[in-house]
Amino acid sequence: MSGILYIVATPIGNLQDFSPRAQLVLNQVNLIAAEDTRHSRHLLNHFGITTPLQALHEHNERQKSSILLELLKKGDNIALISDAGTPLISDPGRYLIELAHAAQIKIVPIPGASALISALSVAGFPADSFIFEGFLPAKKLARQQHLKNLQTESRTLVFYEAPHRVVDCLNDMAQIFGETREAVLIKELSKIFETVYRDKLSGILDWLNAKPERQKGEFVLIIQGAPPPKDKALSSEAKRIFHLLRQELPIKTAAKLTSEITGESKNSLYTFGLAKN
Repeated sequence: MSGILYIVATPIGNLQDFSPRAQLVLNQVNLIAAEDTRHSRHLLNHFGITTPLQALHEHNERQKSSILLELLKKGDNIALISDAGTPLISDPGRYLIELAHAAQIKIVPIPGASALISALSVAGFPADSFIFEGFLPAKKLARQQHLKNLQTESRTLVFYEAPHRVVDCLNDMAQIFGETREAVLIKELSKIFETVYRDKLSGILDWLNAKPERQKGEFVLIIQGAPPPKDKALSSEAKRIFHLLRQELPIKTAAKLTSEITGESKNSLYTFGLAKN
């Protein structure tokens, strides 16, 4: 009988966020696959967890995943953890999970801390639909091109960023998205110096540059989505036709027919009609 692969979230700062269920699972499994065994050992020692550790990171993921899969097939239960937060959110582990699914191994999530979700919960931007971009490219030209591809995206944008690149990243965002785009900078989530700062992109840059120590820590950047594009001005011919049809027809019907005749936006014509009503 095959074992179970547990995907276990660990604290991103405050150790009190480590759930009793997560601790129980890590105590009971045969092996823990960790992104950095040295980092994770400190956490496990704090909670008295002595389960053996196996490194699983971006450089050995394919090789080690095959070995872990064989252990699962033999009946071992294995937990996957990252350095902090929920595994696979900008962390390794996807290849192991793909193999486990293909082999019909049972996979169980153990929910817990996630910088992405925690940051969204305090940003005050729409979170019913958002885009998580993780870490942007380190090189300036590649980063700027990536941001240009998101320039008109209307959904809330979420990024992770390292302290040594956060100012450069925000400068590029201000240049491409516009200095007045609203954003939230969140640093050191659940840690002693946790900070949530909301302002325009230009204001966040000013705040960061005012005190160099503010540039230290782990960052989540949440950017307000782009405003919807403004409808182009209606042509005089479209307005003339709309007025003629409106004399005999309801606004909605007149807008629909005018749109079919002229190719103008039906919604723009309808809005125009309401304004003139």
